[in-house]
Amino acid sequence: MSIIEKAAEKIGKEGKTPTNLSIIEKAINKIEEKNETSSNFAAEKAATDSSQEPLGTKSAIESGFDQASSPSAVPVSTNGTINLAKLKQLGIITPDAEKTQIAEEFRLIKRPLINNVFSPVAGAVSNSNLIMITSALAGEGKTFCAINLAMSIAMEMDHTVLLIDADVARPSIPSYLGLKAERGLLDVLLDDKLELADVMIKTNVEKLSILTSGRKSKHATELLASQSMSDLLREIAHRYSDRIVIFDSPPLLQTSEAHVLASQMGQIVLVVAAEKTPQNAVKEALRQIESCDIVNLIYNKASTFPGGEYYGHYYS
Repeated sequence: MSIIEKAAEKIGKEGKTPTNLSIIEKAINKIEEKNETSSNFAAEKAATDSSQEPLGTKSAIESGFDQASSPSAVPVSTNGTINLAKLKQLGIITPDAEKTQIAEEFRLIKRPLINNVFSPVAGAVSNSNLIMITSALAGEGKTFCAINLAMSIAMEMDHTVLLIDADVARPSIPSYLGLKAERGLLDVLLDDKLELADVMIKTNVEKLSILTSGRKSKHATELLASQSMSDLLREIAHRYSDRIVIFDSPPLLQTSEAHVLASQMGQIVLVVAAEKTPQNAVKEALRQIESCDIVNLIYNKASTFPGGEYYGHYYS
């Protein structure tokens, strides 16, 4: 039984309760064992220098993502049609795909998150259906995980999902999905007359809608911390009882927007790159989101499984 299966089994036995930070500390210890080659100097510098990319090389799938950011790689759709064939090539879950390792892993990941939203005790956690996917630093695979999680939830019989590109400084979801990025989140916050329905993109994946980041703004942090944002999140969280909202957030240690957004989330998933994310960066990221009742970690890019698959372990 893999670590991810053990974690999922543990979740099932413990029920739908907020994450215990002592379990996360065990995950950090595991990360430390995997990350022994990183020096303390490199860890401290990566955690504090927002201009430095984390150490390590990109996986084949992440490199494919970079190529997909080019308009020539993914034709841009103006009607919400996602290029599912291209996503499949990039390792993204698609509704028509055959059973794959990555699909099974995200089935295990999504179940406790969904249970935290719809269980009888879910009301104890405010905005439990607002789930933020983030990382300590850039390049750890948070967007990969956010898209896969959204796709997996969209395959549920009883739930719909809204995927929001909240990485307002470096938005990337439209490029990955081949969608035209026009008005979005920041536009709604800037224009009182603009409704959420005016900017949401209904896709060809039946239960998946997309909200792009919208226009760039030098006041993005203030907009995300505004009363307008709180009102919008309340509307998003409560308008549809079956909706789960996934936010692809900026990295916690490299932007101020991520910390502001985290304060309004019901659940947070922190993506940690195997043998790449410095331990100090993980600890600092966890410190910044400790006020959230439910925090989970995805240990990404591990080569534990035969063939060195992109996705790794999940810790709860």
